[in-house]
Amino acid sequence: MSGNRVSYTLDSTLETVNNAEETAGRMAAEAGFDEEDVMKISMAVREAAVNAVMHGNAYSSAKKVTLEFERTDRDLVITIRDQGPGLDASNIPDPLAPENLMKTSGRGIFLIRSFMDVVEIHPSQSGTEFKMIKHVRGSATDAKEASQ
Repeated sequence: MSGNRVSYTLDSTLETVNNAEETAGRMAAEAGFDEEDVMKISMAVREAAVNAVMHGNAYSSAKKVTLEFERTDRDLVITIRDQGPGLDASNIPDPLAPENLMKTSGRGIFLIRSFMDVVEIHPSQSGTEFKMIKHVRGSATDAKEASQ
């Protein structure tokens, strides 16, 4: 893989969440990830896009979601930004707490963190940015370093 970057601007609708998920799957497959990792990356992007549309932008037609993919020799870096009020990560309930186990929502960030190797959440007054990284395994670079 050589370094390359693609970005999209999406409307704040659940339809665009499907587009984000499909694009993530395609980009992950092109980056050489196996079927399981493609599914995990796609699901992480779906969950982050749902958060951006629902919680960040509150379905506002005036607000957009940006989705950026960057491929490097070692990583697939995915960044999703909304234009909402900013996420307070300290207020996110633990989905594994007994009182939350039966709830039908509230697991998105937990899943994102489970599926990706690195997850950074950067809230601000002009929106929240999710930066998600999945490391490429078994690349030529890794094999070269292992042999040294």
